[in-house]
Amino acid sequence: MPFINVKIAGRPLARDQIASIQAGTTRLMVDILHKVGPLVGVLVEEVPLAGWRVGGEPVSRVAQVDATVSAGTNTADEKSRFIAEANRLLKTVLGADLTEVSYIVIHEVPKDSWGYDGLTQAERARP
Repeated sequence: MPFINVKIAGRPLARDQIASIQAGTTRLMVDILHKVGPLVGVLVEEVPLAGWRVGGEPVSRVAQVDATVSAGTNTADEKSRFIAEANRLLKTVLGADLTEVSYIVIHEVPKDSWGYDGLTQAERARP
């Protein structure tokens, strides 16, 4: 039950850009991190550019991707590949003015600390 939150500041996003980011990050979660597609949640949020600086300097377009997964379910290589591919996706969808310092973070949460529909991931994993 991974969840992805993508924050983007800069020019307003078109609907197709939002859809591309949602579909693309879902695909990466399924193909690279082996998550169950119908359970992947993706929230794309546009935030004010005035509230975001990098190195204390203004930027024209910036993003942050926070992906939450169950701890211990992916290898270092899989996580590295996800980060590289998510970065490529952002650059493709958002364009050349995306600042280099747009972070992609994978948060690994213990299975007993999150879940959906009232059950933790640990409870779902029990036989």
